[in-house]
Amino acid sequence: MRFEDRLPVWLHDWLDIVTPIGQILLILLAAWLLRLLVRRVIERVGHRYTLPAEAVVGGRRVTSFLIYAGALLLILERMGVSGTVLWTAFTGFAAVAAVAFFAAWSVLSNIFCTMLILTTRPFRLYDHVELLENGEKPGLRGQVVDINLVYTTLRETDDGDGAGTCLQIPNSLFFQRALRRWRGGALPAARGGGTAGDALDV
Repeated sequence: MRFEDRLPVWLHDWLDIVTPIGQILLILLAAWLLRLLVRRVIERVGHRYTLPAEAVVGGRRVTSFLIYAGALLLILERMGVSGTVLWTAFTGFAAVAAVAFFAAWSVLSNIFCTMLILTTRPFRLYDHVELLENGEKPGLRGQVVDINLVYTTLRETDDGDGAGTCLQIPNSLFFQRALRRWRGGALPAARGGGTAGDALDV
């Protein structure tokens, strides 16, 4: 005879509710006890082998996350949610989030660099600047005519083929290379030679 058959009839309907709740409570209790045990083991290992405090704290956080994530999956399974469906949804969301993050990273980096340009003021509007590739090779040079959230626009002032054209340089590039700046309206010397303007390397 089954256990349910020994109970009153009016309790049979309640078993469908009480049983999953009891299982969920047991899962939570087991996860909490396992977390305490793992934390003590990590602390003892860290004390015995004199591990850095950052490693101990990081180990506790990682193990706590894994334990509670496993408990959450078990609870959802007890509630009738398929683990395969959850894993498929999670991996799909993670893939989309990773692609979106890498796609937006360059834009976010340029926006952040714009804030740095406006606050630290490495150059101002109408200054002449040059981004140096290295000590020998000349870089991008022109007069700053516009600074927006993504690009800084330089008007080329050389006598070469690009004279009068505009360059749109991503703002993050100004923090990856050395910058030469001519203050105010001073004109830089021509690339071939000359001494027009007073250069200030920053």
